[in-house]
Amino acid sequence: MHFKLEPAVAARTFVATHFPGCRAALLAGSVVRGEATETSDLDIIIFDDRLVSSYRESFIEAGWPIELFAHNLTSYREFFEQDCRRAIPSLPRMVSEGIVLIDTDVVEHIKREARALLDIGPEPWSDETIEMKRYFLTDALDDLTGCTNRAEGLFIASTLATSVCEFILRTNRQWTGSSKWTYRALDRYDAQAARELADALERYYQTNETDALIRYVDETLSPFGGRLFAGFSRGKSNEM
Repeated sequence: MHFKLEPAVAARTFVATHFPGCRAALLAGSVVRGEATETSDLDIIIFDDRLVSSYRESFIEAGWPIELFAHNLTSYREFFEQDCRRAIPSLPRMVSEGIVLIDTDVVEHIKREARALLDIGPEPWSDETIEMKRYFLTDALDDLTGCTNRAEGLFIASTLATSVCEFILRTNRQWTGSSKWTYRALDRYDAQAARELADALERYYQTNETDALIRYVDETLSPFGGRLFAGFSRGKSNEM
């Protein structure tokens, strides 16, 4: 096993080696939140006005896998906007929670921008988008109800879990996430709803019993009109 430096020490060493003279550097991710595991990496954000454009790169140094997010003093804004449009504010969240490694009086302004975006929340879903998401959830529910192939059912249940999390969060103007962040986002917004969904999934994975998961999704859809199939249409022209 490789010897690991302390996270902040490893991060500062990395920055000093690769980006001497950068305007600012932040350490973010699980090590900052106190959620690090044996496989956690260091998320390091660099702001360097000598860079022509943003880029991402991975390293292994000082015993750590390191994810580098390199920006100049304006390029990060495009990524802020992209993240907010997809309602997964990865970079704003990292900047907001990141601990300062280096600063030449630019970090606080960038952090304020990140916090302002996080506080506003994502754009609300349109009625058309909610209708479309209801349709896709209905389709997945029907697939699970009629499923006789266990392997296929595992993938359907995974699709349902991700989609219903997104539906709950976005219809309440909450940020969502991907992979583990999908669950974390729901747990942060409504811990009971997160536990109930995890329990329903666990019941299906252990016993092949679908009732709890189907009921959970149906109860989520109910305030919005329930399942949707008949009458759903997209792209149809009114011209004859």
